[in-house]
Amino acid sequence: MANNDNSSSLLDKPTVTDTSSAPLRKLEACVRAVMPGLLICIIIALATTFIADHYGGPTLLYALLFGMSLHFLSEDGPCRAGIEFASKTVLRIGVALLGVRITLEQVASLGVGPVITVILGVVATIMFGALLARLMGLDREMGLLTGGSVAICGASAALALSAVMPRNATSERHTIMTVVGVTTLSTIAMITYPLIVRVLGLDDAEAGIFLGGTIHDVAQVVGAGYIISEHTGDVSTFVKLLRVATLVPAVMVFMLLFRNARQANGDEGGKVPMFPTFLIAFVVLVLINSLGWVPSVVVDGFTDMSRWCLVAAIAALGVKTSFQKLAVVGWKPVILMVLETVFLLVLVTLCIKFGLASI
Repeated sequence: MANNDNSSSLLDKPTVTDTSSAPLRKLEACVRAVMPGLLICIIIALATTFIADHYGGPTLLYALLFGMSLHFLSEDGPCRAGIEFASKTVLRIGVALLGVRITLEQVASLGVGPVITVILGVVATIMFGALLARLMGLDREMGLLTGGSVAICGASAALALSAVMPRNATSERHTIMTVVGVTTLSTIAMITYPLIVRVLGLDDAEAGIFLGGTIHDVAQVVGAGYIISEHTGDVSTFVKLLRVATLVPAVMVFMLLFRNARQANGDEGGKVPMFPTFLIAFVVLVLINSLGWVPSVVVDGFTDMSRWCLVAAIAALGVKTSFQKLAVVGWKPVILMVLETVFLLVLVTLCIKFGLASI
């Protein structure tokens, strides 16, 4: 009986479990959940980069279209969590790493004129996009998103701005349409804008300001600039990076704008955070790179990593979007982006012709 009492008392004692490995198990579960979908996005990024490098064309647009062809993977299944992870977390990492491409010295070396031209172009184009969208019967969010992407840095800006805009049934379609439109227009601009430079009779420095201040994506700016001359390529790249730097205040304004709108509507649960981590990382990288603490090898590595992250994120957004849902948006957003592009082109040209860009 004594032995039975002892054994029963031992059984009654609570079992002590080892909780030290609980975080590791949780991390392992998260990795297992996101890995299938994330690998799909990485494979799309590898395939589209190979095609773009060997046969030409915009990598981001290829990734988007390839992803859309695999839309069925975004339905309930093992890939869904990884696709969501790539479209949000990987996207923010890619945007943050863009900061390593910019230094304050580069911005200062341009002088006051190009800085004024860039700021004027960014602010005026975003406001023009919002006004024009309203006149065309489109959502204000669509006008702000397309205006920001045209004014700042194309697809990268569209992704960064959409990350702090309200989520609804049409937000992802707006983002996809913006990425498709702005990437296509940027590719067309890379081919046609050097011809416009010749027609306008701009010198190498003015051509660099023109190309860097009007073409949407960084890669197309570099391509168009060095078609004309090495000096034009350098100036256009610096001007374009200055436009990329305006992404920080633009995202901050968008955050405050949509945060106030949500509070007014009583949507406290979906409130946009005051200052997202990826934006802080962007600013920190700009400051560190400006101090010369980042070796060129690391800069090149982070630049490549940023590009890969953005391609994978675009692939994820493509997977999440179907052609049928995209067709619902219609042609108005395309017309909107074309008019915004023409507006920015005319504005920068006037700044150059009237001497504002050469102050």
